[in-house]
Amino acid sequence: MTNCIFCRVIKGEIPSTKIYENEKVFAFMDIMPGAEGHTLVIPKSHHEKMLSVPSEELDALMKAIQKIAAAAVKATNADGFNIHQSNGEAAGQVINHVHFHIIPRKENDGLNFSWHGKKAEIEDLEKIRNVIKDNL
Repeated sequence: MTNCIFCRVIKGEIPSTKIYENEKVFAFMDIMPGAEGHTLVIPKSHHEKMLSVPSEELDALMKAIQKIAAAAVKATNADGFNIHQSNGEAAGQVINHVHFHIIPRKENDGLNFSWHGKKAEIEDLEKIRNVIKDNL
């Protein structure tokens, strides 16, 4: 997909600070980092949503994410990390190429990646659980 910014990054048409690459995965530093070491990990093949990524490619992505997260935590002396991935505009996806954010975290770093839900009734949880299970 020639107009996809991430496909163009992979091809070298747009400069990036690449930190990792193999036959299925490309990883580079986020140009708008939430924290030091913020890295994007993407499949080399174009997929707009995670649900369209073939399982073998998703496995390769997860292995790369694990490896890169460990390196990023060590390099930044982080206390932990977030992995963030959005699917669809309603979920906050801006670039329509699957991508995972690895964001090293330190205690009291000021970043807020939490949401505040409300207590659900067990009957409501069971109801949606059953619908989800029927769709597996």
